[in-house]
Amino acid sequence: MTGQSSGIEKAYLNNAATSYPKPPSVAEAVYAALQRLPGAANRGGIDDFDVMGTVRQRLAPVLGVADSSRIALGPNATWALNLAVFGLGLRAGDWVVTTKAEHNSVLRPLYALKKERGVEIIYIDTDRDGLVLTDDWEEQISFHRPRLCVFSHASNVTGAVNDASRLTAIARGNRALTLIDLAQTLGWVDVRLEAWGADLAAFTGHKYLLGPQGIGGLYVRGGLELRPHLVGGTGIHSELDTMPPDMPLRLEAGTGNEPSAHGLLAALAWAAQNPLDAGERDRVSREVEFLRTALLRLRCKVANPDPSGPCTPVISFSVEGMSANDVGGLLLDCYDIIVRTGLHCAPRVFECLDFDPSAGTVRASLSRFTTHEEVVALIEAVKDIIASGCAS
Repeated sequence: MTGQSSGIEKAYLNNAATSYPKPPSVAEAVYAALQRLPGAANRGGIDDFDVMGTVRQRLAPVLGVADSSRIALGPNATWALNLAVFGLGLRAGDWVVTTKAEHNSVLRPLYALKKERGVEIIYIDTDRDGLVLTDDWEEQISFHRPRLCVFSHASNVTGAVNDASRLTAIARGNRALTLIDLAQTLGWVDVRLEAWGADLAAFTGHKYLLGPQGIGGLYVRGGLELRPHLVGGTGIHSELDTMPPDMPLRLEAGTGNEPSAHGLLAALAWAAQNPLDAGERDRVSREVEFLRTALLRLRCKVANPDPSGPCTPVISFSVEGMSANDVGGLLLDCYDIIVRTGLHCAPRVFECLDFDPSAGTVRASLSRFTTHEEVVALIEAVKDIIASGCAS
């Protein structure tokens, strides 16, 4: 192997985990927040800018909802998914229908519900592209009449985007609540929660919203009340021995991450001034297709969602004769290319894909900042790895 032949200092292709780089204004906003006197939301003292409320207002149109008070902010999408799953009061005899494409942030709370409360879980297969099999989804929902249906808007392994409107309509038609995991799509794919009729939706700020780590949230439809999964101080109504009934305060125990909120607000403002339009999406999609085609020519096995359908900019692949971890290690150590390897915290989906369920894949995930040179560097590096005889 020659290594580092591209001339690129370091290629970051792990945006489905955390986006990088961020707009410069994001780091500037976080730094400025840490330099100023801390806010005192709901706690008196400093008459400060309500960053949390402003973030909610900016997020509402991105989520496709009218009432920003229905958005609770917390540390990440995992927090939000736990809040939703445990907050509905599911018990023995209740059913949940979900999919094999789910992240462990959904799967592990559901496993806990089954073990601790006797809740029954059904896992719907995906096709070989990672899309939920809609007929199976409808059949199982119609048969089991679940209280809750959970699905990821897009697979974090293949990038395939599900038809959220259709899946939600099927659940709603059977009087089931829907929880949508938007971690892989918000900021990249149009989201219209109210138009879809979604009841709950979890999201994070550090992926395609381009914000910092440490902030995410949960949308809760009006009229739906969750039991708080986390209780504690709120700054007001301190005389109550329960969490206040008002949204979003009811679900926001403890001190919020104001520096990250300032960073996310800066990212949302930047995105409003620099919208991700059809032309830019097409440019990134062409890079994804260029990468997919090149990997197939190198006889790699590639997860290949239908290019005619919506996809996030994700490519999963494997090199014959090599483990995903070994390929990823060589890409980093010899070529300064950062990818993700393994099962990507979504182990069940590999039962449906044409990959070794014990080994997983190499995952390259692009963003609007990914350059053609970085994509070419990955292709040349994989070509070099194969030619070196490491793959045998």
